[in-house]
Amino acid sequence: MAEATKRYAVVTGANKGLGLGIVKQLASDGITVVLTARDEKRGLEAVEKLKQSGLAGQVVFHQLDVANPATILPLAEYIKTQFGKLDILVNNAGIMGAAIVDTDAFKAAAASGIPEGTDWKKMMTQNYELAEECVQINYYGAKRTTEALIPLLQLSDSPRIVNISSSWGKLNNIPSDWAKGVFSDAENGTEERIDEVLTQFLKDFKEGSIESKGWPSFMAGYILSKAAMNAHTRVLAKKYPDFRINCLCPGIVKTDINFNAGNVPVEESAARVLKLAFLPDDGPSGFFFVESEVTGF
Repeated sequence: MAEATKRYAVVTGANKGLGLGIVKQLASDGITVVLTARDEKRGLEAVEKLKQSGLAGQVVFHQLDVANPATILPLAEYIKTQFGKLDILVNNAGIMGAAIVDTDAFKAAAASGIPEGTDWKKMMTQNYELAEECVQINYYGAKRTTEALIPLLQLSDSPRIVNISSSWGKLNNIPSDWAKGVFSDAENGTEERIDEVLTQFLKDFKEGSIESKGWPSFMAGYILSKAAMNAHTRVLAKKYPDFRINCLCPGIVKTDINFNAGNVPVEESAARVLKLAFLPDDGPSGFFFVESEVTGF
C-alpha cells in the first residue's frame, strides 16, 4: 500500500540554482526526486550534497541533456523500470540565449527588478547561433522531455507539469502581430503552428532581418522560446484535461544566470513551483503564473 501512494518527480537542469532548490523542497516533502543535469559529475555532486543535508534515499541522479534527444528516452526507461510511474515533471532547464557584455550593468538591473527603460543592447549581445541554441533548449528540449514522460505521467493519480517560463515570454514583448496571434489563439493552438512561428523567426534571424520582420530587438531567442513554451502549455492542458499543466515565471531568482544578482531567493521561488506541483485535482490548468498570481499571456 505504501508503494502505491509513493510519489515521484523529475526536475530538469537541477544541479544548481532554482532547479536544485525545487529538488530540495520536493524531497523534503517526501517525494522521490530524479535530479537531472547535462553534466554527470555536477549532478552526482548535487545529489551528494542533498544526501548530506538529510535527504538520503529521496533523491537520485540521472543524466539528461534536453538538447540531445538520445538522452531523453533512457531517462523515461529508467523511471519506468525503477518507479513504474511519474507524478510531477518540472521543466526547469534553460539558457539565456545572449552573451553579457557589461556584467556590472546587468547585475545592477537584475538587482533592482529590471526597471523600465533598461537599455539591454548596452549589456548584452545576441546572434543566430545563440538564439537557435536557446530555442532548442528552452522550448524543444522541454517539449521532447514532456512527450517522452507523458505516458508515465498518465499512470499517476494526480499528474502535474510545471514549465518554468518568464515574464519575458509575455506577448507584449513580441512586435509581430502574426506571431502574437498564433501564440494567443487558445482555441486553435497546435504544436505545428508554434513550430511555424519558431521556424520563421530563426529564418529571419539567420537572414539578419529580425527587427524589420517584427521580432524582438534583444534577447529574441529567449523571448520567443518562452512565449512558445507558454503557448505549448495551453495546448497540452487542452489535450490532457486530467493533468494540471501550468507555466510559471518564478521572479528574478538569485542564480548563476544573473550572477546571483536577482531579487528573489531560491527558496521563495522554489516554493512557488511546489504550489503548482501540488495543485488539487480541480485546480487551474493551462495558465501562466507570474510569481504566485495568474496573469495574461
